[in-house]
Amino acid sequence: MDDNEARRVALLLHAQATAEELFEEIGRRRLVAAGKGERELSDEIRDLAREMFGIENYWHKRIVRSGPNTLHPYRANPPDRLIAEDDIVFCDFGPLLEQWEADFGRTYVLGDDPVKHRLRDDLAVVFEAGRRYFRARPDVTGAELFGEIRRLAAEAGWEVGATHAGHLVGEFPHERINGDELEYYITTGSDEPMRRPDRVGRLCHWILEIHLVDRSRGFGGFHEQLLDLG
Repeated sequence: MDDNEARRVALLLHAQATAEELFEEIGRRRLVAAGKGERELSDEIRDLAREMFGIENYWHKRIVRSGPNTLHPYRANPPDRLIAEDDIVFCDFGPLLEQWEADFGRTYVLGDDPVKHRLRDDLAVVFEAGRRYFRARPDVTGAELFGEIRRLAAEAGWEVGATHAGHLVGEFPHERINGDELEYYITTGSDEPMRRPDRVGRLCHWILEIHLVDRSRGFGGFHEQLLDLG
């Protein structure tokens, strides 16, 4: 690894560590609470990020979803909803630290519903199993990893709630990724090796997203962070 790549890796890891600290503070302050609107919570987290780290900008829309809204994939825009007493809630934020992108998502459960707690806990289990699969296969493609994530989800009793399980990440703006550019996603049809240089010769770095849903019960959860670093 040359010095430029080492610096790039260090800055991406720093951006993620900052996002992780932000999400830990969300839990400590118990910001996820019944009776609060999703948009209201999103604004509180935005303000907390500014207070803690001076973060002003995000490279993708800020997402807070609760209850049945957690079934929706990223591109959807469900109506604002009040968080209920026994709800499941996930937050997906992409803060920019200078020009460096973080992409981080976590799930919170209010109340004692054992199925919701199991789904929340399974998110990290599926993430780590997917990471082990990636690390064990030097030539793995996005399509192969997506297939494994779907298999792991089904094995745990869930369904994958999105058409992909992650994407490239890097300096802002990273390579523009549209829905038809499959090689930039972890998805069916993404048949290039994930360990490859990007268009300007730098190593590709990846975010892994785990969106698990239980459609019969009407809820889902989300877990997201760097796949190949950390």
